[in-house]
Amino acid sequence: MTKFDLSSEAMEAAAARLSPHITRTPTIGASRGFLKERFPDTQFFFKYEHLQESGTFKFRGVMNNLLSMPYLPKAGVTAMSAGNHAIAVAVAARKLGLDAKVVMQATANPARISATKAAGAELVIAKDGPSGFAKALEIAESEDRLFIHPFDGMRVAEATAGVSKEMLEDVGGLDTIIVSVGGGGLAGGVAAGAKLIDQAIEVLGVEPEGAAAMTQSFKDGKPATLDNLNTIADSLAPPMTTETTYGLCSDNMDGLVTVTDDQMAAAAYLLFRDFKLAVEPACAAATAAAMTKFKDRLKEKRVGIILCGSNIDAQGHADLMRRGEAAFNKGVLN
Repeated sequence: MTKFDLSSEAMEAAAARLSPHITRTPTIGASRGFLKERFPDTQFFFKYEHLQESGTFKFRGVMNNLLSMPYLPKAGVTAMSAGNHAIAVAVAARKLGLDAKVVMQATANPARISATKAAGAELVIAKDGPSGFAKALEIAESEDRLFIHPFDGMRVAEATAGVSKEMLEDVGGLDTIIVSVGGGGLAGGVAAGAKLIDQAIEVLGVEPEGAAAMTQSFKDGKPATLDNLNTIADSLAPPMTTETTYGLCSDNMDGLVTVTDDQMAAAAYLLFRDFKLAVEPACAAATAAAMTKFKDRLKEKRVGIILCGSNIDAQGHADLMRRGEAAFNKGVLN
């Protein structure tokens, strides 16, 4: 397996390139409420990346891809996404004066479809993910548009490494960073960036139980593709990993676990109850893992938790809160 190296120079260059265009999201101490009750001797810090432009970390990778080009594509851009990447591409294109034609699958959340349209993108609806990817690539070739992958590539890793960089600049040393894993675009960059700054930092990843492509990749020792996906965390549910994302994660992550949908819902409920944070299920995965699978590793440490996205509509959040409260009361986080 080829080792994918991220250099300090590339991370710093991406940070400088992105600085005028992205939000430097805050990192805020979180040792109160349910976290203080469960971990009285542990310091927690939330990275509020759910406040990033477009509502998720995805905006970093999209902008870095575009800003790294010698010239912007005259015909515009295209992409395939179930939601968050589509919004990020639409917002980035609008900011840079580009035309965006985005393919989304028919099962995409209606609120995310609306947000993509509101940002000015033309939408093409595909019946599922594979046909959507094929359609986006066809559009890229026939219309001479730039195809922007939702998570693959070193430009994405350079950009998401900035999440680690900002956290460590803002709060000083951390013992552990916990990050959610979908295709690995966020986790690979976060892990590689953290290790560039301090090799001693433990980086821990978490996936939905029903969409654990990176877990399967670790078992196989190579990128994996899943046939079946079943999770409420749709933004953590691409069917595959890639050589780049698997390489970065396998080289730099110190642990990887899965959590259930009920555990993510319960964590999202607690984040709203105690911190007034309205987040999507994927955003609660790292907190769910901290409360369960990783709890014995976090005692008396300084721990960073990345809150990755907030693209959820009012009705969806209300449903998530009801499910989360019921799951929490059943003890799914114990």
